[in-house]
Amino acid sequence: MKKIAAGFLLCFFAFAAEAADIKGKWLTEEGKANVVMESCGASVCGKIVWLKDPNDPSGKPLVDALNQDESMRTRPIIGLKLTEVTPGGDNVWKGKIYNPEDGKTYAGELKIQPDGSLLVKGCVLGGMLCDDETWTRAN
Repeated sequence: MKKIAAGFLLCFFAFAAEAADIKGKWLTEEGKANVVMESCGASVCGKIVWLKDPNDPSGKPLVDALNQDESMRTRPIIGLKLTEVTPGGDNVWKGKIYNPEDGKTYAGELKIQPDGSLLVKGCVLGGMLCDDETWTRAN
C-alpha cells in the first residue's frame, strides 16, 4: 500500500511540475500572436512565432517600427524575442518583457494561474504602474 501511495504522489508532483511549466506555445489575450516560451541559457525566453495579421497595409511583413532604438526598427516581428525571465518561486517567472506595440521594455512577471493560463504583467516605476493580460496555451 505504501508503494502505491508513493507512486501516486510521484505522479501527482510530476504532473504539478509539468502543469506549472511556462515552456510551450501561448496565444496572446487578443489572439493576435503565438509566443513560444523556451530555454535560453539559464532563462526562459518567449518569441513571436505567428501573427494573425503578419503584414502591414502595403503587404510587407511587420517590423519592430516603434522600437526606441532606431537601429532595431527593421527587425521582423515574427521571431522577435519578447521575454527573458527566470524562476521567481511559486509558479512565477520574473525578468523583462518587450512590447512591440509601443517599443518599450518593462519589468515583467509571468505567473501560471490555477486554470493553466499565463498571467503576463509588465510594470514601470518600480511596480507602481502595471498592466497585464492573460495568455492561454496554443496547440
